[in-house]
Amino acid sequence: MSRVINTNAPGKERTKLTRAIALAVRELAKKQAVDTEAKDLAAFIVLALEAVNDTIEPTVAAWEKRNYWVKADKFRLEWGWASQLADQMRVVLLDDDWAGVAQTSMQIAMKLQKIKISEKHRMGRPWVGSWKKLTKQ
Repeated sequence: MSRVINTNAPGKERTKLTRAIALAVRELAKKQAVDTEAKDLAAFIVLALEAVNDTIEPTVAAWEKRNYWVKADKFRLEWGWASQLADQMRVVLLDDDWAGVAQTSMQIAMKLQKIKISEKHRMGRPWVGSWKKLTKQ
């Protein structure tokens, strides 16, 4: 019997989510008016940031098993912004404060500014339906 290799590692999921968040922030910045797609984009950013935050603990758990405490703590500090900005974005979005949404999305864009996404990406539109998911929670 051979080993079972998990191809759905938290790091791979985090990379996929951060690329999708960067794309959503860029699309949201192009919007001139608040419409259903703008609400979907902002809701997707909230949900994806929360999912990114959920990948932090499984990543550092392996390091803590090997007593790499400093590395684990440094990683948590490096990605601590995800939960803070997700909470902030959720509050301003549900309060219908679009100036706050713009400000928070710019903070997120600053964190993800190194991510390169080509014009011919294959991510599609992962934010479709996110507003309904967010309001159902």
